[in-house]
Amino acid sequence: MRKSIYRKGVWDLLRSILVPIAFTCVMIGMILYGLRETEISTRAEAMRILDDSVRRAVVMCYAVEGRYPESIEYIEENYQIFIDRDRFIVHYQIFASNVMPDIMVIER
Repeated sequence: MRKSIYRKGVWDLLRSILVPIAFTCVMIGMILYGLRETEISTRAEAMRILDDSVRRAVVMCYAVEGRYPESIEYIEENYQIFIDRDRFIVHYQIFASNVMPDIMVIER
């Protein structure tokens, strides 16, 4: 007996349904993974940029005024550095006015 081309078996029907669904799930998973990795790298880049900006402002203050600033607030007021306090903590510890302070940027 000949098989009709319009008559498909159960496995053929399941395969024609499951393959596109599996492909779609894999693609959605890859997109979500890519978005997550992009967000992680964006956060790391923002933290690096803030760290570099604070360090440059501190060095500029030392070059212009001959001393390192006594607080991070002084840098924000006089050197136009914006610190997003909701996202980052900036640890700024000064030892002496002629010694580079300890600067650490931490993500909340």
